[in-house]
Amino acid sequence: MDKTQPHPLFKLATELGPLLVFFFVNSKFNLFAATGAFMVAIVIAMIASYVVTRHIPIMAIVTGVIVLVFGTLTLVLHDETFIKVKPTIIYGLFAAILGGGLLFGRSFIAVMFDQVFNLTSQGWRILTLRWALFFFGLAILNEIVWRTQSTDFWVNFKVFGVTPLTMVFAIAQMPLTKRYHLAPVSLETSEAEAGDVRKG
Repeated sequence: MDKTQPHPLFKLATELGPLLVFFFVNSKFNLFAATGAFMVAIVIAMIASYVVTRHIPIMAIVTGVIVLVFGTLTLVLHDETFIKVKPTIIYGLFAAILGGGLLFGRSFIAVMFDQVFNLTSQGWRILTLRWALFFFGLAILNEIVWRTQSTDFWVNFKVFGVTPLTMVFAIAQMPLTKRYHLAPVSLETSEAEAGDVRKG
């Protein structure tokens, strides 16, 4: 079934909105209040995505579940460690899924990112490997930052560091997607080829 493609600004809002809420509430109150607000914002973003598109990307579902679990642990146990280690778990999980899939000859990047472009098998493999390594790098980077820097620095890094890094990395993959783009075969072309086969 075809999925309704949302407006790019709507997609951006549902992805960045919860992070901006997290940053704003932390700046006004504290990390625990920000964690609660972040959890609510994540749920609202997923509901909005489903209402508009009748579909929630797998990546958003996995992220939302981990946010709710680790956010709840943070609030119940009143321990900042859980919400700080949450990105490490998410990035590590994504890296493991993508890397593990490659070991078995599968590329899960299209499913994870809900991609609409079409690539050759080699293109998918290269793109999957790059994203797996990128997520692995983010997991390590998050561990270094939250263990060595202040809470406010970590929040700023999470919102204004990871997001631009991810965008720049995604844009840097455009030449790859163009190089290995698989042109769709039109119905007319398929029928013409079939006619040539019958004539032959």
